[in-house]
Amino acid sequence: MGQINNFIFDIDGTLIDTFDMYMPPMITILRQYGYHIAPEDELPTMKKLFGITGADALRIFGVRSDERETIQKEWIKATYKRKNLVKVIDQVPEALAALAKVKGNHLAVATSKLRHEYETHFVPEYPFARLFEVAITSSDTVKHKPDPAPLLAAIAKLKVAPENCVYVGDTINDQKAAQAAGIKFAGALYGSANPESIADADYPLHSPMDLLKI
Repeated sequence: MGQINNFIFDIDGTLIDTFDMYMPPMITILRQYGYHIAPEDELPTMKKLFGITGADALRIFGVRSDERETIQKEWIKATYKRKNLVKVIDQVPEALAALAKVKGNHLAVATSKLRHEYETHFVPEYPFARLFEVAITSSDTVKHKPDPAPLLAAIAKLKVAPENCVYVGDTINDQKAAQAAGIKFAGALYGSANPESIADADYPLHSPMDLLKI
C-alpha cells in the first residue's frame, strides 16, 4: 500500500457550503417551467441532486432534453444572486494549509463546477484555491461523477500513482467515482447533506482536520 500524499478535493459540500446558494433556486426555476414538486418533496429532491453537474441534475430529475440548457442557464443566473449565502466550512483553510506544508504532498480539485464558475467565482474569492496544483472541472471531461473520468484526469495531470491518492468528497457519487478510479475515499461527513450514505468511507472525516490523520 502506497503512502497517501496526493489529496484530490471536491468543492461543494467539502470545502464550501453552497447548498443554500444552489438548490432552492433549482426548485423555483423548475416550477416556473411547469415541473411540479410537492412541498414535502423539496428537501429530499435538493439533497438527492446536490453535488453533481447541473446538466446531470436536470436529466435525473426528468427535465426534457430540449429544455435542459435553457433551464440550466436560468438556474445558474438565479444561483449567483445568492452567492452571499456561501460559507467556507469551518477549519477547511487551516486543514488545506497544513496539508500543503507537508513535503511531498500535492493538492488538486475535481469538481462538478463549470470551468467558468471555478475561475470566475471560486479562485478569486477563496485564497486557499492557490494551493491546488491541478483543477479538473465539469468542462474538462465528457463523463462526470460517479464516472471516474474527472479523478483519472486529475491523477494524470498530477503525474502520480493512484495508490498514493485519496479523493475527498461529500456524496455517494464522490465515493463511487473514487472506487471506480481505484483510489481511496475520504468522506466529508462534516459537510454532507447525506452523511449516512458515505459512512463506510475509507477515511470518515468528522472535521477537515481529520485529513491530517490520513
